[in-house]
Amino acid sequence: MMNIKPIRTKDDYKAAMARISELTSSDPDALPDNEFDELEMLTALAEVYENEHYKNAATDSVIDH
Repeated sequence: MMNIKPIRTKDDYKAAMARISELTSSDPDALPDNEFDELEMLTALAEVYENEHYKNAATDSVIDH
């Protein structure tokens, strides 16, 4: 299990995405509870990081009109 911490840097993000990839390489429903919890936490943290650091141009252009 990965030591879960906030994603503050691009390297943190890459490490989290690598772990998410490992956890989802098979059926996520077959994961033990602790790994499924890890997957949920990492996914939520990655989403927060993405929302803060990567703008979705398509979404912005819809809002601007």
